[in-house]
Amino acid sequence: MMQFDRRRGSFVVGGVNILAVLLLASAIITAEAQAQWTQYGGPGQSFTAESTGLAKEWPAQGPPKLWSRTLGEGHSSILADDGRLYTMYRVGNEERAICLDAATGSTLWEYGYESSPAEGHNSDYGNGPNSTPLLADARLYAIGIAGVMHCLDAGNGKELWSRNLWSDFGANHELFGYSSSPIEYKDTVITLVGGPERSIVAFNKSDGSIAWKNLSFDNSYSTPKVLKIHGKDQLVVFMGSEAIGTDPNNGELKWRYPIENRWKQNITAPVLGDDNTLFVSSLLVGSRGLKLAGNADKTDVEEIWTTEKIQIFFSSAVRIGDYVYACTGKQGGFFLACVNIPTGKIVWRKRGFGRSHVVYADGYLIILDEDGNLGLATATPDDLTVHSKFKPLERPSWTPPTIVGKTLYLRDQHKIMALDLG
Repeated sequence: MMQFDRRRGSFVVGGVNILAVLLLASAIITAEAQAQWTQYGGPGQSFTAESTGLAKEWPAQGPPKLWSRTLGEGHSSILADDGRLYTMYRVGNEERAICLDAATGSTLWEYGYESSPAEGHNSDYGNGPNSTPLLADARLYAIGIAGVMHCLDAGNGKELWSRNLWSDFGANHELFGYSSSPIEYKDTVITLVGGPERSIVAFNKSDGSIAWKNLSFDNSYSTPKVLKIHGKDQLVVFMGSEAIGTDPNNGELKWRYPIENRWKQNITAPVLGDDNTLFVSSLLVGSRGLKLAGNADKTDVEEIWTTEKIQIFFSSAVRIGDYVYACTGKQGGFFLACVNIPTGKIVWRKRGFGRSHVVYADGYLIILDEDGNLGLATATPDDLTVHSKFKPLERPSWTPPTIVGKTLYLRDQHKIMALDLG
């Protein structure tokens, strides 16, 4: 029976204060709306979300599905901000950027343009798009499989400006197409291009004019990352044949360290530890610990450990304290692994999933492998404990999950969905 509590100024049912419940629900909805995932890897490209209140385990059939829909070919990650989702996909010879309602998955707007993969493109990993857009200042910056970049109004999808990174800048084409994602730095959008004296190009966000271009390294599939080293911002990039550190204001080279596999396919972005040890890993050649010594004006790089037992191809890597958690292995043999960043010690390797992406939230490691299996686990330096596992997607599932609040967004090559992890 409902009664009115004059002291609290609200109705009470069965001893439960209705106003308090509504205020709590409002606070939860507001927190979900404020949470963001606006670039590849989410906040700080860390693949980590400030989520709380996640379920400790899932039913056998998995957590509740909020919605699911077909989308189209592609491996672009899902961005989330203010109740909207953004990603890219392909239909035939047309690439599309799309904005979805986060609550229902319905289309709010689409922007399409004709774009064939470049001549000589290898379709073994699909025809893209592979790059993840960037959401900044109410604009969406999206790059397709052939290096065509668009700046769109995030509210309605209207084109504001565009550039062709490969044809306009004489860049080297990658075998599996353009896959690096743009990042924001101050008033610029930084992209990998790979052309002579323009390996990295920073565009002014407002009009697409060139803010700076610099260096002459081969392009890669990796995404640039701004890290604080000795108290100063550095743009750290895994290029085709080396890891480099540059000044994000002008591209000036600060240091370089050669690391190259036979395909020049360096993909997983480096991870920085608290002691300025940089963890880098690539297929076939393994992993390195690079000590970034010196000061804010000069950086000296020194290899302090190396191992071929940890080989990360294109999977995400999560840092928790002094440890990196990621999927390692070659075709046919994959492990989830824990590596100590300062020492290079492999603490454990565990089977149970195929080649996987991981994200971290509320003390849990959320694992998505390429076969479409999704897992919930606790990862510590002592062990990996898998609490739940089920299969919501199909192979190939090569897109890292996105988590905002208690909602997890997933996609395989053709389908997108939202799950409630609360």
